[in-house]
Amino acid sequence: MNKEINKPKVAFICVHNSCRSQIAEALGKHLAADVFESYSAGTETKSQINQDAVRLMKQLYGIDMEKTQRSKLLSSIPPVDIVITMGCNVQCPFLPCKHREDWGLDDPTGKCDDEFITVIKQIENNILLLIKRIQDL
Repeated sequence: MNKEINKPKVAFICVHNSCRSQIAEALGKHLAADVFESYSAGTETKSQINQDAVRLMKQLYGIDMEKTQRSKLLSSIPPVDIVITMGCNVQCPFLPCKHREDWGLDDPTGKCDDEFITVIKQIENNILLLIKRIQDL
């Protein structure tokens, strides 16, 4: 049986799809490509991915999000199995799925690098836990 066909699709969702969800998509592709497919989207888009996120992801992981990703609407991604919201409170977009969870992450936009890095490391840790949970299914 081909495991590629059975890989779950995970969508990381927030309102603008410009910062936390983009970081999660990039780290999902970087850390979990063999376990699940990563997507990100929002109910609105921005003209570019948050530049602090782009700079820090290059610095920390060597990932250039601007080469592989763009801000996308929910309608731009395929149907998914797992939806992870970033912590957008009452405005969190809805997307049909088999499993949903909220990571409750603060938006680091406009904050110092240390706060950005804290959020990036939280996302990395959450993705590593998600990999383990999916593998244990």
